[in-house]
Amino acid sequence: MTTIGLHLICELSGCDVAQIGSVDAVREAMLRAAAVANVTVLNSYFHKFSPSGVSGLLCIAESHISVHTWPETGYAAVDVYTCGDRAMPHKAIQTLARAFGAKDKEMTEFSRGLPQSGSRFTHEVREAAVR
Repeated sequence: MTTIGLHLICELSGCDVAQIGSVDAVREAMLRAAAVANVTVLNSYFHKFSPSGVSGLLCIAESHISVHTWPETGYAAVDVYTCGDRAMPHKAIQTLARAFGAKDKEMTEFSRGLPQSGSRFTHEVREAAVR
């Protein structure tokens, strides 16, 4: 595979409820994470759910950073996808975990890209049956 980007998917648990329940705290943490990761923020969107929870999205020149929180369980789902060789996505994850006071962090890392010339992807995408 010709790698184009790195995709980190992270489960943060045991988070500080006040931090992950506040749209302002999530916004500040995400913008700080973007700066530390050396990426360029193009646009952002944040939403506070009722009664709890926050979703945030940073559209970055290198791809995206997203966070979805469930304060009632102390859980935050974090997604960081970057392309290019200047970005430091692992630093974004570390910054968010620290800002959210996460006690536990589980991360999966994927290389994203194109198959080599003449080859195929090794994993097939299966479509779910729509009912």
